[in-house]
Amino acid sequence: MHKTPSFLEAYRRIIAAPSISAFEPAMDQSNRQIIELLGNWLSDIGFNITIQSVPGTRNKFNLLARLGGGTGGLLLAGHSDTVPFDEGRWQSDPFTLTERDNRLYGLGTCDMKGFFAFILEALGSVPLDKLQHPLYILATADEETSMAGARFFAQQQLIHPKMAIIGEPTQLRPIYKHKGHMAHTLSVTGKAGHSSDPDKGVNAIEIMVEAIAELLKLKQALANQYQDAAFSVPKTTMNLGHIHGGDGENRICGHCHLNFDLRAVPGLSDQEAIARIDEVLAPLQQRYPGRITREAMYETVPAFGSRQQTALLDLAEAFTGFKPDSANYCTEAPFISELGCDTLVLGPGSIEQAHQPDEYISLDYVEPTVRLLQNMINQVCIRPAT
Repeated sequence: MHKTPSFLEAYRRIIAAPSISAFEPAMDQSNRQIIELLGNWLSDIGFNITIQSVPGTRNKFNLLARLGGGTGGLLLAGHSDTVPFDEGRWQSDPFTLTERDNRLYGLGTCDMKGFFAFILEALGSVPLDKLQHPLYILATADEETSMAGARFFAQQQLIHPKMAIIGEPTQLRPIYKHKGHMAHTLSVTGKAGHSSDPDKGVNAIEIMVEAIAELLKLKQALANQYQDAAFSVPKTTMNLGHIHGGDGENRICGHCHLNFDLRAVPGLSDQEAIARIDEVLAPLQQRYPGRITREAMYETVPAFGSRQQTALLDLAEAFTGFKPDSANYCTEAPFISELGCDTLVLGPGSIEQAHQPDEYISLDYVEPTVRLLQNMINQVCIRPAT
């Protein structure tokens, strides 16, 4: 009914448009090519296109496509970037869509640029001229690093859909809640000196040992206090992931650094979690003035929990056959939900293939995903005939 490229052609061109996100400048790539590609396709169908530069990024952009008037409506969202790929570990070119064994291989086929090809395929047989509520399509930047695109979009409050679907790979099982994630660096500054006379220095490792003891107490307290049985790992977790200090066994350690993360269930806000961390470190900071600092390694991703509005949950269960579930990984859902819409993470492919060499998605997902998207658009944006 509408002018769109074939499913495989759209997939091929999406994968061929490099859009790697990385904290390292040398590896980081602009997503402009794929944003303009999607914008041109959706514009040809009749969507109104808005492309915005995302502040604080290296030439990254968000795309918002809108069709139809009125209030409410449906938002189909996804990120346009990918993680870097491992040189030499792929059997085929990561930027060339390769079909074999009923699978599509390529960087972003599963996580999750390919989702836009599913959207385009679904739009090809939806009566878009009969929309009674708006249909939005959002492609964001830098989800794989800072989530800057989704953060910026949420801050602007440009749209207020009734419902939102984020097409991350969930095996077409609706995800209505997931844990948050934050990471911090704890630094201790001591005073270096010769180990033969310890009293002339201040050993940063010894202070760090005291700090770690307090963090482990907090780890247990949070695990006991903040639990959610909907998760496979039901407790809030803390992981002490990396530590480095000193430069020789015969020197008093002058500096020690610890990187740790925390994954909170819904119910523990980022603000409270950080306050609890600072609270347990405060006595040590008073005992060792100016020697202990904590810094966030990057911006936090809050835990996500659907507002429990039954309409979207019921629709998702009816159209997929699966009850809403939880996930231990993070998505853009907490930011998209700030638009005031009920939000689900729901898309084709498995998270097990994400961030892996020879990333792929099974072609078995094509028909059920396209049908799901068509059903959602029809149900939310097109009123049944009366």
